[in-house]
Amino acid sequence: MKETTRLSWERFLNPDILRQNLILASLYIAYYEILKNSIIGRLKDFFTTEWNKEGAKESEKYKLEVLTRNKSPLYASLSWLIENGVIDVNDLQSFEHVKKFRNELAHKITELINKGIELHHLEVFGNLINLLNKIEVWWIKNVEIPTDEDFADKETNESHIIPGPIAMLQVLLDVALGDEQRSKFYYQEFTNLINKKSQ
Repeated sequence: MKETTRLSWERFLNPDILRQNLILASLYIAYYEILKNSIIGRLKDFFTTEWNKEGAKESEKYKLEVLTRNKSPLYASLSWLIENGVIDVNDLQSFEHVKKFRNELAHKITELINKGIELHHLEVFGNLINLLNKIEVWWIKNVEIPTDEDFADKETNESHIIPGPIAMLQVLLDVALGDEQRSKFYYQEFTNLINKKSQ
């Protein structure tokens, strides 16, 4: 048996490696969708002023200021984000790498799981999270905080803002890939809190 074939089967059949690869691949695909929603959804919600029984109604201003930029709502939104200083051209290049790896995962997941999640894949995951964090922090700092009367007049240190999707990822990684103690930490703390409230 060739060495490359042996290593491929070893990675595939080793439950620890297989589990880790499956978790990382699943998280990456899920967080790519969260990133896309942050890029498109945040902007669409920002321009929404009317709702009907189907939900939010696209405003004419949204169509004019965002959707006219590109046939793709994703790239139209990215264009708006660049023009308004939320992200820059380097971030757009980073997004292209993130998207390319997402497509590879979606179409070649068996091959990638056999080969294993390599260091450069983790770097792309880091790029995805950094971009998501940058966009989410901008919306929180520039839209949510100024329009919240409890926080509007207070100074906010950007480095102290932890967006919900980023906090959720930490929990997911700790539960899915952490040691036994770490993986049970959040559940134990939650049940302790519930028990205290019920006393």
